Amino acid sequence: MNAALAGPVDNCTPVAAHAIGLASATTVADALKSLADPLRLRILSAISTDPRGEVCVCDLSELADVSQPTISHHLKVLKETGMLLSERRGTWVYYRIAPARQGAVTALLDAFAPAATLDAAEDGAERTKALRTMDARVTRLAEELADELTELNHDLVVAITRESFAGLVRSAKLTQHMIPLTERFARQRLADLSRDRTAGTAQVLFVCVANAGRSQLAAALVNRLADGKVIARSAGSAPASDVHPHVRSLLAEVDSELEAGIAFPKPLTDDAVRAADIVVTMGCGDVCPIIPGIRYEDWSVGDPALASPEGAAAIRDDIEARVRDLLTTLTTDHA
Repeated sequence: MNAALAGPVDNCTPVAAHAIGLASATTVADALKSLADPLRLRILSAISTDPRGEVCVCDLSELADVSQPTISHHLKVLKETGMLLSERRGTWVYYRIAPARQGAVTALLDAFAPAATLDAAEDGAERTKALRTMDARVTRLAEELADELTELNHDLVVAITRESFAGLVRSAKLTQHMIPLTERFARQRLADLSRDRTAGTAQVLFVCVANAGRSQLAAALVNRLADGKVIARSAGSAPASDVHPHVRSLLAEVDSELEAGIAFPKPLTDDAVRAADIVVTMGCGDVCPIIPGIRYEDWSVGDPALASPEGAAAIRDDIEARVRDLLTTLTTDHA
C-alpha cells in the first residue's frame, strides 16, 4: 500500500465517543422535524411571546387562514414532541411552553428569527472595500478621542476605540454608519471604566440576546420615566445588525429621538456590567459575568421582535409595568 495513503488511516482518531448518543439524536431530530413547518413556528412564537405565558387555542386561529382542526393538529404535533403542555378549562384548551423546553425554544427563536427578517446587506466585494477605507478613519477617530480625553491613558483610549469598532462591525449589516456608532459606543465604554458606582445617578443595564427588541425598549422606558434619576443602557450577548422594525416604531413612541438611529444593537462588555448598579437579563440565559456587589434580576418577558404589532404593544405594556416597579425601588434606594 502507498505510504501516503496509509498514513491518514493509521492516524485516524475514533470520534464515535464524542458524538451525541443515538437515543438523544433521535429525540432532537423528532423535535426539529416538528418545527419544520412555518405555521408551527408561528404558533410556537405566539405562545412564547404572549405576556400571559399561555395561549388559548381560540387565540391561534388568526395566525393563518386555516380551519380550527388544522390548528389543533399542529398543536398536537408540538405537544407530542414535548414542546408544549396543555390544560383544558371549560370548553377551551390552553397551551404553554414546557418548562424543560423553554430555554431551547427561546434560543431557537432568538437566534434564527431575527436573521430571517434582515434586509439585504452589502455584497462581499462592496463590504471588503468599505472596511479597507474605514480602517484609517477608525485610527483617526481613536487619536482624536485620545487627544480629547487626556485624563485617560492614550493607548487605552485607542484600544477601546478599535475594539468598539470591531465589536460593532462584526454584526453590522451595512458599514456606512460605523464611524459615528463606534464613537458613541467607545465613549460609553470609556465612561464605564471610570464610573464610581458608590456615587452619582443609579444605572441599569438591560441585556437580551440580540439587543434588537426588549432590552432596547426597557432602556428607553427607564430613560423616559425616570426623569434623569436613573440612567438605563442596553446590550446583547449576540447583537443583531439592527433594531427590529416592530420595536423601532415602539421606540419612536417612547422617544422620538430614538427613531433617528440613536438606538442600535451593542455587544455586552464586562465593563458595562461593572458600571451598572443593577443588571436585568431578558431571555439571554447565563451570559452575564457575575460581579460582587451588583444586583441581578431576570425578567421573563416575550420578545417583541417575534410578535405581531398587537403582541409587541402588549409586551411593551408588560415591560413598562416592570420598569415602573424597578424605578420605585431604585429611586428609594438612592434617595
